[in-house]
Amino acid sequence: MRRLQPVLCVPVIDRFGPVRVVRGRTASDNRATGSNTVQEPDWAAARNALGLPADQDLELLRQAFCHGSYVRENGLPPLSSNQRLEFLGDAVLDLVLAEQLYQTYPSLSEGELTKLKAGLVRAEALHRVACEIGLGQWVLLGQGEADGGGNKKPSILSDCLEAIIAAVYLSGGWDAVCEFIGSAFAAIMEDLGAGRLNFDHKSLLQELMQANGSRPPVYRTVETRGQAHRPTFIVQVSFNGHVIGSGEGNSKQEAEQAAAGAALASRDEWLPELRGEEPQPVD
Repeated sequence: MRRLQPVLCVPVIDRFGPVRVVRGRTASDNRATGSNTVQEPDWAAARNALGLPADQDLELLRQAFCHGSYVRENGLPPLSSNQRLEFLGDAVLDLVLAEQLYQTYPSLSEGELTKLKAGLVRAEALHRVACEIGLGQWVLLGQGEADGGGNKKPSILSDCLEAIIAAVYLSGGWDAVCEFIGSAFAAIMEDLGAGRLNFDHKSLLQELMQANGSRPPVYRTVETRGQAHRPTFIVQVSFNGHVIGSGEGNSKQEAEQAAAGAALASRDEWLPELRGEEPQPVD
């Protein structure tokens, strides 16, 4: 595949206006002084930690970590966020995974391959991969988003992962991005091959409740935020009026799956009540 040159990507460092960057400065230092000096991660260290080629374009890598809240809070040009890279990375990831699945499972039909790929590119899978490779430590966020734990939010980390994929592709081409995705997705691909990858948390939760004589859980969208073309939905799942899990996603379906997953993860807390069991005494 012919390598594309990043002719439409304006280098981030040249676009960050009057915000002065100092390496090694902490966010608390910035708040204490009230200055517009912001902490600048060591992008070469980030490149090395992610296992990227030595010639990876660090300006593109930096842009891949630049969240829209950081851009807005610092009065920077809108196109200096990672959204354009995310757009490209989504398409690149789709194609790379399609090729890998095609090569790995020669006996599967088109429909079966499509189902496998859908499981790998859904929000929960991307969030898992982003956490496994430690992306949260380098995300550039606005102060409000950072204070709200934005570097752990599934939607932010998933978008960041797609943006990094685009940055790797634009800088190093097809071979480089295939190597990065192959490494980053190795664990989840192994689970897929072993039949351990199941993100249909809603079905699992409903089966669990029905097996214990309960009605199906109730899902409620409690908040919608973000831009109109890419909203983030916050959903809570409950039974008998008690919230047992909450989650977020770029669609209501994704948010419901995330909420069901959270409920399953905390089932030891609410399952005894569902079964009508007495609380166990604490030693």
